[in-house]
Amino acid sequence: QVQLVESGGGLVQAGGSVRLSCAASGIIFKFNTMGWYRQAPGKQRELVATITSAGRTNYADYVKGRFTISRENAKNTVYLQMSSLKPEDTAVYYCNTMWYGTDYWGQGTQVTVSS
Repeated sequence: QVQLVESGGGLVQAGGSVRLSCAASGIIFKFNTMGWYRQAPGKQRELVATITSAGRTNYADYVKGRFTISRENAKNTVYLQMSSLKPEDTAVYYCNTMWYGTDYWGQGTQVTVSS
């Protein structure tokens, strides 16, 4: 079955950096578009960034220039490098992919940015 397992969240000060990882299994990773989403308390889940199988990236305006998505196909892993963090980046961050028409999500990892 498809599994996405995120790691790397935690508490960080404003202006700091953190890298999230998402290890995927049960899919042919190198063929899949992978994405990162986030959900803050009381808000809807929102897109952060995506990366296609060809390495093409897309970012939400509110993270452009601060976050970088990348992938390592040999490790079936997608990363999200987050820099210049702001308190409003505080959220649970989720890894996402689609496989045979079904959306799959990881369990999420909490990122808390203190001011």
